[in-house]
Amino acid sequence: MTPRTTPRPRRTTLLASCLAMLLCAQALPVFGQEEWLERARAFLTQQASGLGDDVEVTLYPPGAHFPECRQPEPFLPASSRPPLGRLSVGVKCGETDRRTRYLQAEVVVIGRYLETATALEAGERLTLAHLAERRGELHRLPHGTLRAPQAAIGQVTRRPLAAGRPLLSHQLRAPRLVDRGDRVTLEARGDGFRVTRKGEALAPGGRGERIRVRLEDRRILEARIVGPGRLVVDN
Repeated sequence: MTPRTTPRPRRTTLLASCLAMLLCAQALPVFGQEEWLERARAFLTQQASGLGDDVEVTLYPPGAHFPECRQPEPFLPASSRPPLGRLSVGVKCGETDRRTRYLQAEVVVIGRYLETATALEAGERLTLAHLAERRGELHRLPHGTLRAPQAAIGQVTRRPLAAGRPLLSHQLRAPRLVDRGDRVTLEARGDGFRVTRKGEALAPGGRGERIRVRLEDRRILEARIVGPGRLVVDN
């Protein structure tokens, strides 16, 4: 009786897979240093394009020559902050090459921002006449500089402000709709019901802010201000 020979499909399959991967890798274009530097510049320009009117990207080539790279994929290591000023940009060389390279870049964005057109006292409610629009390099501005008039009009200054200074978000607050000690109405809503109660505000606040309110039965709840003397208890 002739002995049966067991086939070895796994080895054949493995060899075929390796050959396919090799052929695919050879089919991909190879980028030299200048080409993938240009790809990194285009990536940063696209990332910053929505921040202002004009974008200028300067790349600082690495001290050592970078090797050729297939499928260069730029990315921002610190993606939580806007791509402004001096920063690092990484470049991965595709899925088959685990190498990652980093280089320094500077992104300059020219855009509009707000300044105080006049000196302001604490507690003043801003109008368009109080604001001046300017253009400049956004990365040189203080953190929180406001850029659109809609973000400032109707807000109230927390302290006196000098004229000709960038207007910052923390310098403003929403106008007060409730003062401490005010009699207020609380509203609770749900599926098919709406309940209102009277109470006393334990703190001042503006629209959207949350304050504590003492009910007539002495219970204390936290509620969100939605109008003058009106608050909502969120579920």
